Amino acid sequence: MKKLNPSPFTSVFISIAVIVLIVNILCTIGCKKQKEPTIEEKLQAIADSVKIPLLQVKYVTPDDTLFYQIGKGPKPEAVYQAASLSKVVFAYIVLKMSDEGSIDLDKPLYEYTDIERFTNKSEARKITARMVLQHRSGLSDWAASPSSEEWPTSPITFRFPVDSVFNYSGEGFAFLQRAVERIKGEKINEIAKKYVFEPFDMPLSSYEWIPEYSKLATATFDRDSTNKGVRQFPRANVAYTLRTCATDYTNFLRRVLIDGEGLNPETYAEFVRPAGEVATQFPPQIRDVDTHNTIFWGLGIGVEENDTFGRILWHWGDNGTSKALFLVIPEQQKSLIYFANSASGHDVINEIIALFLGDSSPLDLSEWITDEPAEKAD
Repeated sequence: MKKLNPSPFTSVFISIAVIVLIVNILCTIGCKKQKEPTIEEKLQAIADSVKIPLLQVKYVTPDDTLFYQIGKGPKPEAVYQAASLSKVVFAYIVLKMSDEGSIDLDKPLYEYTDIERFTNKSEARKITARMVLQHRSGLSDWAASPSSEEWPTSPITFRFPVDSVFNYSGEGFAFLQRAVERIKGEKINEIAKKYVFEPFDMPLSSYEWIPEYSKLATATFDRDSTNKGVRQFPRANVAYTLRTCATDYTNFLRRVLIDGEGLNPETYAEFVRPAGEVATQFPPQIRDVDTHNTIFWGLGIGVEENDTFGRILWHWGDNGTSKALFLVIPEQQKSLIYFANSASGHDVINEIIALFLGDSSPLDLSEWITDEPAEKAD
């Protein structure tokens, strides 16, 4: 049989085909190696870096809505301790009541409720709702641990003269809660349902334990990854006992802090406008971040005046082994919220914010939250 020799054209064609095949294989391998991680993969790496078991994030812009739940959690959404994010919901309730005329922000609260627990009643008679929302009540954060048996009857003392300095106080919010409940003749969770949870579509949000939480509430973990269990609070407290999820709370953020829904325009403006001097977290001590003159407080909400983004509305939550943070940029109609069921949840503020805002420059609110002075004042 005569042996057929391939034509020069055929040889060239085969050589080109082999080269193309090799290039495609190498490109496929290289592309796999160089593939950019997804946002979800980046969030997982962020959570893993500080041993956060469960991280929930929601980011909304006018063009997009992104939701992530990193780790093994209940579906559709786990429910977290909102910690001090509880205060912002309550602040809205108080402002709504002010618009309705049922509370006067500048009327002393003793005219609405008793001041029996206060050791200095002359100072107590000066406290108004506005001072509480601006954290200028002069009160310490707590008279005693608010989940303890003794807290409801513990003596309330002053750390500073009333309306003299910004001093963050959960005790002030609890005092205002008692006034609101006395005015309305109802417990705070029922009031919150009518003013916030129902109108803003927040079915999994509550200041009290509800049946859904038996399946959806997250356990929390300390920095050593020790499971601290699912905490149940002994009583509803507007300063820290709200439970919620990223979707529920985002509904509140966007409809209230971006759209201004439910409030008179003048009231909304007061809500988000810096009031008074720079807010210092550990008065009278001054940290480096306090000298930047960028962090202020409105009526129950943090405000950062930022060179890049303009005004940023924000609040952080810290119940020890449960952390939370939201920020809203009204001018850009952007909102970001995350919940972490770990004591290390605030270690990754900068990483999470940079991932979504696309700016690696840390916001001052991050340092304000995490930087402690060398020695805390008594």
